[in-house]
Amino acid sequence: MGRLTGTFPEFIDFPGCGFVRPSTGVRVAVAVAVICLSIVENQGPVAAADFFKLSGHGGPIKGISIDASSDSGRILTASFDYSIGVWAPGSDDRGGTGPIWLEGHNAAVNTVRLVDSSTAVSGGDDTDVRLWDLESGSSRKLTGHRGKILSLDVAPAGDRVASASWDGTVGIWSVSGDDSPVFLADTGAAVNDVVFSDDGYSLYAASSDGHIRHWDLESRAVLRKLTEHGFGINLLILNETDGWLAYGAVDGGTRVIDIETAEVLADLTLDRRPILAMALSPDRSRLAVGDGDGFIMVVDTDDWSIAKDFRAARHGPVWALAFSADGESIYAGGIDDAMFAWPLAGSGTVELMAEGGRTFLLDPKQMTNGERQFNRKCSICHTLVGDGARRAGPSLAGVFGRKAGAVEGYSYTRSLKSTDIIWSENTISALFELGPDNYVPGTKMPMQRIARKQDRDDLIAFLKVATSVEADP
Repeated sequence: MGRLTGTFPEFIDFPGCGFVRPSTGVRVAVAVAVICLSIVENQGPVAAADFFKLSGHGGPIKGISIDASSDSGRILTASFDYSIGVWAPGSDDRGGTGPIWLEGHNAAVNTVRLVDSSTAVSGGDDTDVRLWDLESGSSRKLTGHRGKILSLDVAPAGDRVASASWDGTVGIWSVSGDDSPVFLADTGAAVNDVVFSDDGYSLYAASSDGHIRHWDLESRAVLRKLTEHGFGINLLILNETDGWLAYGAVDGGTRVIDIETAEVLADLTLDRRPILAMALSPDRSRLAVGDGDGFIMVVDTDDWSIAKDFRAARHGPVWALAFSADGESIYAGGIDDAMFAWPLAGSGTVELMAEGGRTFLLDPKQMTNGERQFNRKCSICHTLVGDGARRAGPSLAGVFGRKAGAVEGYSYTRSLKSTDIIWSENTISALFELGPDNYVPGTKMPMQRIARKQDRDDLIAFLKVATSVEADP
């Protein structure tokens, strides 16, 4: 099946947003990133046909959730920067102060879902599921998983949440907190996605072993395995009304099967891999698929023809997809620190995610070894300058001679705040020689080692220049 060609939507600037971000670093900005402080200031609803960006995160966008229950147009974004953004484009009732930030996770947030208009649920690499009160911004942690959370689904009644974890289990959680969690496990295979049936009495789970398991929630038993794909299955889209289930896999396999017979109704596989994001429009007429090559394919579900197929990211994958409440726009996230929204109608030039590129994509010959070590090992979480922008880790500006856990405004773990470490050539070298988890047990810094002494020395030499106060623009 070939790629369609043709015209694409016309894009205009998002009204009222004065955010400008320079082309910057490895997956996350290394240089200055200015947070957009005003998305819309009482300018009324944004037309469905307009292109816009939601900018301000300090890391890749991993999940998107749309509030389709009201006219607010509220959007929730989950990011690698450990946070969730709550955006109200077109009806900013907070005086133009930008998004509300939900903080609580201690690692990348992979998924977020609205439970109702005042409650959301999220999951991340820290193995936690969190229930959020959107009015107060507070959260309640649901513990029990031992592996990262990749996906969540909310039961149709809104009383339970299902979680897919790499510990090989599906968690079932009570939103009220009245019931103890239930964990479903059939094999040790990582679970990548879960979706409830329409009646809420069963659910479907996609796993890294290539199976889709249909679980009965009352008996806690697997009713059947719908398919054996051969490669890990990453995503599921369930449409019980029309009798089908779509899935996307590691090898690029994109298929639609009959729920009852598991017969393949459509094979939408193109020469791209892996499939990393899928979404169904509110009226079930369109299925969107995002992949590791940066393309978004939009399929008409009445005849499974490809309506649109376009490059959404100049570099890197499409990690998150959602349709607007009216189904006329597609929202996407990837290695950029912004969510992009494209109208599906019209014509014009596509504005791409990661258009300016990232430094990790540069030719290694263009960088010193120390800069290369930083770009590949550190810049996803840290900036070199004290710009105050959101990041998964604190700014490294002025790091030499600074006590560990001392950057104002950054939420450190208790273990790091209580240590007496002063960052120096020796302590930074030890950090990467032993690994953060061994050097400061309990830190939320990702496990990262630089085994070669020369690489550590080169990194330190680079940091001594790049993080000095004099070097900070």
